[in-house]
Amino acid sequence: MAKRALILLGPPGAGKGTQARMLAARTESPSISTGEVLRQEVQRHTELGERARKLMEAGELVPDGLVNEIIRGRIVADGGRPLTILDGYPRTVSQAEFLEDLAGREGIQTLAIGIMVDDEALVGRLSRRWNCPRCGKIHNGGPDAEGEHGRCDECGATLIQRSDDRPEVIRERLQVYHRLTQPLIDFYRRRERYVAVDGEGTPERIFGLIVDILEKQDRAAEV
Repeated sequence: MAKRALILLGPPGAGKGTQARMLAARTESPSISTGEVLRQEVQRHTELGERARKLMEAGELVPDGLVNEIIRGRIVADGGRPLTILDGYPRTVSQAEFLEDLAGREGIQTLAIGIMVDDEALVGRLSRRWNCPRCGKIHNGGPDAEGEHGRCDECGATLIQRSDDRPEVIRERLQVYHRLTQPLIDFYRRRERYVAVDGEGTPERIFGLIVDILEKQDRAAEV
């Protein structure tokens, strides 16, 4: 079976992280999240991590070149696995071009799946999201819907709402997402490596749609 890299695309709140975790558990495959990998590199005090740390502490964006090198190291390290799941990478066409070049050299087939959700549905979903500052668990439905007096049902800490989960901020984030991501969708669509799935409904339903796509690809490769 050919090695594959599955790229999960979707707006904030579409559930990319949830799907990545479910797919990783089902397929016993590595799931690579850009933010998580950056944090790990910084915590391990690697050369690339130290460069990223200095930029982040200065309030600057980590440039494509540095992100590419960090992701390249992780993909190559996991090269023996038949599937690698990418959550949050690539974010730009430049990163996508780097990934395609790397995939060609490593014998990896890429596929981008876009989890599509209506903007107003996302505003409603994210504005009902509350976070536990102690254990990090995300609660949906408002503070009174999860635990007594707005407390985390895992550790008992008082829930908080992030400033970027307010409706007006969410709408602005979605506008930025659409502007930056549409070229990325077009990039993979032109290469016939993009499939959109309906992101409304339960995580289990969306997971089933993604699994169906992967299984159809497997069957087509066997013909």
